[in-house]
Amino acid sequence: MTLPWKDAIRGQLGAAIDMLENAVRACPDPVWSDGTVPVARRFWYLVFHTLFWLDFYLSESPTAFTPPPPFGLEELDPAGLLPERPYTKSELGGYLEHGRRKCRARIAALTEAEARRRFKLGSGLELEIAELLLYNLRHVQHHAAQLNLILRQTVDSAPAWVSRVRTRSEVP
Repeated sequence: MTLPWKDAIRGQLGAAIDMLENAVRACPDPVWSDGTVPVARRFWYLVFHTLFWLDFYLSESPTAFTPPPPFGLEELDPAGLLPERPYTKSELGGYLEHGRRKCRARIAALTEAEARRRFKLGSGLELEIAELLLYNLRHVQHHAAQLNLILRQTVDSAPAWVSRVRTRSEVP
């Protein structure tokens, strides 16, 4: 993959990850695991869901994917299984850093041939790795925006927009 495209994807996917991190940091404890909303719409779960799929989409192949402990594969279950317990900010902060490092390594190692390799997502969708990176970016940004909306609705405050990953040394 040519350098300008790698830099663009790196900068924008990194910005989406930064926005997700900013939302996590801004979330007060009562909102993190608000028991008045269904589990699948709780802040912690939306963060976990986003990080799980960030990790999955950055994997070499769907069959080679294993999330780091303490996370399981519930997200892949067609029945929509949920994690057995809420994850803490600390646990998900570690998972976010895992995703950032994996993203940095994946993009740095990307070649033209690898960018064209196909990645099959379940029984239907199959994308080239280059498009999968953009798909992943859209997914992270979608949920970062959703989390910011939750913050705006519950505490009337949300982190600002991030236009590009913070610094070159933090680029995923």
